[in-house]
Amino acid sequence: MTRIALLQMTSGVDPAVNARTVSDAAEQAKAGGAAMLFTPEMTNVIDRDRKRAAQNVVSEADDLVLNAAREAAARHGLCIALGSIAVAREDGRYANRAVVIDPAGAITARYDKLHMFDVDLASGESWRESNAYVAGDAVVTAETPAGRLGLAICYDIRFPGLFEELGRRSCDVIAIPAAFTVPTGQAHWHLLQRARAVEASAYVVSAAQVGLHADGRSTYGHSLVVDPWGEVLLDMGGEAPGLGFAEIDPARIAEVRRQLPSLANRRDIPR
Repeated sequence: MTRIALLQMTSGVDPAVNARTVSDAAEQAKAGGAAMLFTPEMTNVIDRDRKRAAQNVVSEADDLVLNAAREAAARHGLCIALGSIAVAREDGRYANRAVVIDPAGAITARYDKLHMFDVDLASGESWRESNAYVAGDAVVTAETPAGRLGLAICYDIRFPGLFEELGRRSCDVIAIPAAFTVPTGQAHWHLLQRARAVEASAYVVSAAQVGLHADGRSTYGHSLVVDPWGEVLLDMGGEAPGLGFAEIDPARIAEVRRQLPSLANRRDIPR
């Protein structure tokens, strides 16, 4: 059994404040017996004022939250799955990037979000993530204290092909950090999380943003841990930030895969 912690947070426009939140969460996670901490999408900054945000979207080397997470991981001997941060690439464009940090503070994996959130919702909300960010081009896994971790970010959850590939790679846990909108969260969040866990016969760990942010947007919350059978082990609700804990049990993964060997039975679909 591996104990994990999830940070549900309300990221703001100041990376320094968000960095302190991550550092404090790492300390609390270690004190609570966790070997690993998961944080949400856009842990470092949430700001739809692009002129203001541009001052805070910097390289990995200069990112306050990433540096704080690496220092906290090393100080507490804790693995941290930094759900995602907005980072400036060498070509000057932005990436929405997940980063895995080992207990020595070293970066062991990077994943750039594959699917851009370009939508027009019935609520009137309109988002064009591709106007600011470049989509990634690789499926990424990492070895962690919780087992083999597959990486995804928020809108990726709607694209089963990614999770089929993570299943092929025998992931024990899949991280789906998010900053889900309230309308889409109410409609689809729990449904999709449980489906992805069942499809991959793996735990799904989804640390989420919650509440009203400084830039005016609202996010759904409900950070979840779902087991390979689709049972919700942790739901942190949609009201407030905080830290939650759950257990990852390798025996449960083996039990589900033995009962329903869908990964072993999978066939390529004729085209």
